[in-house]
Amino acid sequence: MITQEQRDKLRGWFAGRLPDDLFEELVEVTADREEVTVVGRIPGPRLADGVSDAEREAAVQGRIQEFRERTRESRMAVAREAEHRFGHKVSWGVECDGRRALFTHVAAPVMTRLRQPERQVLDTLIAGGVARSRSEALAWCVRLVQKHTDDWLAELRESLEHVERVRAQGPDSEED
Repeated sequence: MITQEQRDKLRGWFAGRLPDDLFEELVEVTADREEVTVVGRIPGPRLADGVSDAEREAAVQGRIQEFRERTRESRMAVAREAEHRFGHKVSWGVECDGRRALFTHVAAPVMTRLRQPERQVLDTLIAGGVARSRSEALAWCVRLVQKHTDDWLAELRESLEHVERVRAQGPDSEED
């Protein structure tokens, strides 16, 4: 869990370090224990009025792929610096014409012990075609919980940040 101040410093570092012409706008910088994800907005393709949805989607996908290939070296240089500085892998993504695409990102394994009723839930999702494996079913469950508990999780994160601030003021904190 990182604090709001740490998030602000991380976002500020990327805002200052990224080449000016990389993104139209830095949309989001998020972090967890393993990874920092940087998402920026890139310009959509110029298309004639009245093009089909299929043509628009193909053009946006082409633009995203072109951006990914063209900027690979500069993004890798920034990522190497950030990984050294912050100790986290860096993943990239873009928003283009209302579509978000994430490039290669970390899939961190999570070990957990589940009892039979919990495993049965996962197996039901597999049998129903919602997931191909227990791992995929568990990820689906986490996304469902995340979708329905954003307010609760936001409040919990705020509480954790308050705990960090109080802890930093304790007797073990460095005095200036």
